[in-house]
Amino acid sequence: MDRLDAMSVLLAAVEAGSLSKAGKKLRLPLATVSRKVSDLETHLNATLLIRSTKGLDLTPAGRSYVTAAKSILEQLHEAERAASGEYTEPKGDLVVTAPIMFGRMNVLPIVMRFLEAFPGVSVGLVMTDRVTHFLEDQVDVALRIGPLADSSLIASRLGEVRHVVCASPDYLATHGAPTTPDELAQHRVVSFDSVSALSSWIFQADGAPITTSFKSRLSVNTIDAAIDAALSGAGLVRAVSYQVADYVRDGRLALALEEFEPKPRPVHLVYDAHNRMPLKLRVFVDFVVPRLRQRLVEIALKPRPAADQ
Repeated sequence: MDRLDAMSVLLAAVEAGSLSKAGKKLRLPLATVSRKVSDLETHLNATLLIRSTKGLDLTPAGRSYVTAAKSILEQLHEAERAASGEYTEPKGDLVVTAPIMFGRMNVLPIVMRFLEAFPGVSVGLVMTDRVTHFLEDQVDVALRIGPLADSSLIASRLGEVRHVVCASPDYLATHGAPTTPDELAQHRVVSFDSVSALSSWIFQADGAPITTSFKSRLSVNTIDAAIDAALSGAGLVRAVSYQVADYVRDGRLALALEEFEPKPRPVHLVYDAHNRMPLKLRVFVDFVVPRLRQRLVEIALKPRPAADQ
C-alpha cells in the first residue's frame, strides 16, 4: 500500500464529503477510492470514517489522523517545491480565476504581458462568475468583486466598481431620464439577471437600501446582450461600471439615477500564502496588482458633480 497516496485519497474524501465525490475529483473509480481508505484503516487497525447516507463523519481517531496527514502532505509538497526550484526562480503553473467579463476585458491583457515577462511560468486563466474554492478547484489566485467573507486568505485591494443605470442618449432624449427609482415603471427596461418579465433592482437612499420592482420590456440572459440592446436604444440597463465605461466615455451611453446607486463594490486579488510563498506566485502578484489598480483607475466612471444633480 502506498501510504502517501492513501492519505491523499482520505483527505480528498473528507474535503469532498463523500467517497463518490472524491472519486470524481481524483478521477478514480468509487471502488478504488473505497479500497484505498479501507486498506489504510486496516493498516492502522482503526476506523477513520463513519459512512452513512448523509455523507462521511470522522471518528476521533480519524480526526487526529487527518490532522497529521495534512501536515505530512503539506511538508512533502513544500519539500518538492523547494527541490524543483520554485523558490529560486519563477517557474511552474498557476491557476487564476476571474469573473468572465472582467477577466476578458481587464485580466487577460495583463496576464499576457506577465507571460512575456516570465517565460518559465504558465497560467491557466479560468473565467467564471461562480465563486471558486481554492482547495477544491485547485486555484492559486482569484479576482473577487464584492465584499469578502472572513477567511485565512490574503487579499490585496485593487479598487472598486459601481452598479450603474444607463441608456443611449437617443432613448433619454425621447423618453426622458428617470429621476427616482420608482419611475422605472414608466420606462423601457432591459434586464439580464432574470429571463422572466418581472425584475427588481436594489438602490440606496439616505444610506438605506431600497428595492424597486418593474416589468422588463426585454429580458436577456447575458450582460453583453443587455448592453447591446441599450446601445441600440431599447431602454435602460443596469451594469457594473467597468462593463460600460468605454461606452459612457465615448458618449454612446449616458448614466441615470447616479444619486441612488448602492455603495461601490470592492475589487480584490486573493491568494493563499499560509506556507512559504512560491516565487511564481510572488512575481505574479507583484506584477498584476499595480497594473490592475491602474486599470481600475482608468475605467472608473467619475460621479456626476453635485451641481448637476
